[in-house]
Amino acid sequence: MRRKYKSSRLKRRRFNKRVIPNLLTVINMFLGFISIGMLINGKPVHAGWVILIAGVFDSIDGKIARLLNIPSRFGTEFDSFADTISFCASPALLIYTVYVNGMEPILGGLISFIPLVFGTIRLARFNLDYSESKAYFSGLPTPVSALTLYGFFLFHFQLSGHHGDPRILLVLMVILGFLMVSPLRFNKLPIFSFKEGRSNTIRLLGLGLFIISLFIWKGLVLFPISVCYIAYNIINWLISNRIHPSEIGEIENRVDAVE
Repeated sequence: MRRKYKSSRLKRRRFNKRVIPNLLTVINMFLGFISIGMLINGKPVHAGWVILIAGVFDSIDGKIARLLNIPSRFGTEFDSFADTISFCASPALLIYTVYVNGMEPILGGLISFIPLVFGTIRLARFNLDYSESKAYFSGLPTPVSALTLYGFFLFHFQLSGHHGDPRILLVLMVILGFLMVSPLRFNKLPIFSFKEGRSNTIRLLGLGLFIISLFIWKGLVLFPISVCYIAYNIINWLISNRIHPSEIGEIENRVDAVE
């Protein structure tokens, strides 16, 4: 009887631990859903800040799973489904409701569909190529793409009360779409420890400064920092010549998938 009791207790503890990262993923998904509702109700500013919070939950669910030593394939797949809502569907609806509003519905729908389709391809490829040992992402992460688009809107809204030039935003959207399915390597978030080397410490301090600046300057910093992150990784990739001959086939496959 005692052995059965101890065994059931261990199973309950293990189950409870696994719920934690998945619950964070559910919160991320819920926030993405809420942002869509806000966009429908004409509140894109509120939707932008909700997506930023969703990005926080998305960045910590996997880290919590690894910290508790309970990473799982299910968690990886579930996280991607949540990201589709928060970082693909939500920014696509931002484009549709704010930047192509007034166009023919089909044309506007085709244009605003770009973040959704490219982001979904990015997430599907991430699941196929996922490896915890990699210190980088292959292709621009969907949260960064979504926050860049929302950051563009929040930057101009806070600066001038306007949503910015739609032509610039649409060009940016296309660039972000191709970056998501590209073989370029983008740095992951730093490990929350000062014992992982100088590079990780510098990135961790930079992340801390970014969070502080968000509280001070709000929408004025999200877009510039997102652009700086993207530009830094592109330049770093070009300088380091990080694309290897073995990846040429991968590039061709990604182009075929997009077409």
